[in-house]
Amino acid sequence: MMGRLVWAFVGLSLSTDFGRNGPTSSYVTMMNIRPARRIPPRPADQAMLARRLASPFAAATAAAAARLLSTAQAAGGGGRSSGRGETLGKRLLQLIYPKRSAVVVLRRWAEEGRSVQKYQLNRVVRELRKYRRYKHALEICEWMRTQPEMRLLPGDHAVHLDLVAKVRGLASAEKFFEDMPERAKAPSTCNALLHAYVQHGVREKAEAMLAEMARAGYLTCALPFNHMMSMYMASGELERVPQMIKELRRYTVPDLVTYNIWLTYCSKKSSVKGAEKVFELMKDDRVVPDWMTFSLLASIYINAGLHVKGRDALVEMEKRASRKERAAYSSLLTLYASLSDRGNLDRVWNKMKQTFRKFCDTEYKCMLTSLTRFDDIGEAMNIYREWESTSGTRDSRIPNTILNYYIKNGMIEKAESFLSHIVEKRVKPSYSTWELFVWGYLGNNRTDKVLECLKKALSCLEKWEPNQQLATAIFSHVEKTGDIEVAEKLLVMFRDAGYVTTEMYNSILRTYVKAELMPLIVEERMEQDKVVMDEETRRLLRLTSKYPIGEVSTLMS
Repeated sequence: MMGRLVWAFVGLSLSTDFGRNGPTSSYVTMMNIRPARRIPPRPADQAMLARRLASPFAAATAAAAARLLSTAQAAGGGGRSSGRGETLGKRLLQLIYPKRSAVVVLRRWAEEGRSVQKYQLNRVVRELRKYRRYKHALEICEWMRTQPEMRLLPGDHAVHLDLVAKVRGLASAEKFFEDMPERAKAPSTCNALLHAYVQHGVREKAEAMLAEMARAGYLTCALPFNHMMSMYMASGELERVPQMIKELRRYTVPDLVTYNIWLTYCSKKSSVKGAEKVFELMKDDRVVPDWMTFSLLASIYINAGLHVKGRDALVEMEKRASRKERAAYSSLLTLYASLSDRGNLDRVWNKMKQTFRKFCDTEYKCMLTSLTRFDDIGEAMNIYREWESTSGTRDSRIPNTILNYYIKNGMIEKAESFLSHIVEKRVKPSYSTWELFVWGYLGNNRTDKVLECLKKALSCLEKWEPNQQLATAIFSHVEKTGDIEVAEKLLVMFRDAGYVTTEMYNSILRTYVKAELMPLIVEERMEQDKVVMDEETRRLLRLTSKYPIGEVSTLMS
């Protein structure tokens, strides 16, 4: 649980929003959002949106369009058409599909003799970025650059650079920065490039950029240091975090995000005293804590067995949970479950029902995971059926919580039955789904099913991030059976996935030893796979050389 909370926060701190006064962390920006006054859409408009927004993002996009519409109506300014409710923002947000062009919409709008205001486009870009529709946001930014009457500020260039990095990659972002006019190379654009380096994990360039910003006198806020600390946290270089905080204090003062990253560092170090010291420094600097602060403190206390302090932190955390800070509720569910506090778990869930009309997938997943920790699979299935009837996302992560419970508790037949059910409901099994079954069948010694599910799991991905624990477990299982045919098939599957190691070859050789057979051209195959032989490999080759040649080895070779 701590890992999910930590990385959710680190990911949040890496997202950057660039405003008129330069970049600010989206986490801080989120705290300062003032929702626009809403004007209810007409029934005809609702019907039109229902027909046109046929995508998983339909509800979010409709809400964004409504916000832009209400703002334009309240302002009574440009961007409106003679038709009631029609705005440029609405047209752009209704594009939905990436293949459609925002530039075409902008040109048509201008050809119709309607005005295009920069502030309106900035709002649209902000909404599109919020829903990760980066391509259309980038197209709008590029169109704005071609309009001589639009005076672009460094913050505008920073948003553009950030979108270039997301859509076209880091090299394009660097080229964009180099080609910018010198007056645009301000703190905001430098922070945007630093953010791109951090997101792509290019440590050397990120550190060089920070040093360049220091020489230019651009380190006037905590944001660049927060980016660097997030990068070090993500790469596991925890020792760099205190060094970066010390460096930060040379130039400026820590902000809320700084302190929350610092507390995340303390949680990774399991340091209760360190966390309490950080919290005291936070009060000394008059930085107001938020729900994330108390969530981190609660998690640290609970993991240390200090349940009374953990509960106190949860009380403070819940005071800061609201419609605006909705993510806090999911964290509350998880933390109360980790305390084995079923009463407060149910209370928070019921409070959420009263507060929100509909739950998102993340909230359902948190509640399902929490219920399975109490072994209450009956109530978990009730919640799952509710999700199944109300959510149209068909996100496999939700049923995976049920599958995980069945498989971990040895109920493989129930897991198979439930898998058939979700497939009938048009939920597509993911890599994680099939990986769960690999572990389940390993426990049941069903080698044929292990290979079948592994093949399906790897086929779900364009590129597999190697899971060494999984690979080792499968090869160890096959070793015990002495089945050289399965061992060789496994090697082919992992080779196709781009992952072959010396230890895999050693495992296959141990399987040959178990079967008392000799493999062929192992050294040549290892050379082709670009893995080196070690002493164990040579010892096993000498051992198998006295056995007859295995037929499978001949075929595979």
